[in-house]
Amino acid sequence: MKLKTFNNKEYIFDQVRKKYVVNQPEEWVRQNTISYLNEKKGYPISLMAIEKKIDKTSKKRCDIICYNPKKEPLILIECKSQNLKLNENTINQSINYYKMIKAKFILITNGTHHFCFKIKNEEVIFLKNIPTYLDIK
Repeated sequence: MKLKTFNNKEYIFDQVRKKYVVNQPEEWVRQNTISYLNEKKGYPISLMAIEKKIDKTSKKRCDIICYNPKKEPLILIECKSQNLKLNENTINQSINYYKMIKAKFILITNGTHHFCFKIKNEEVIFLKNIPTYLDIK
């Protein structure tokens, strides 16, 4: 991670937005998740969106969405800070976003723990591993 300090604040470089942003706990998780998805799972940075609005009327935003070249959402990612436990509320928040985004998979993470799942016939199906870009594109 590229870090810098300015006016006593730490900043972290966002590869997707191509700029430094304030390094808050959730931002640290987001940037590390972006790097992991790109370097280990093959998701192209150019096909990621950060803090994407759920719809035109909502103020709610997805932390990360990874797309295929046709701009169809493949995976919706919800990031939480490391000191927050992932729980049913986090899963439900992600599912509500999913209902509008219609990604193939959902990933929730706090940087230490993560859950990846899909929804099939309104049933939540947890996966053992995060699928690679090549597996789902």
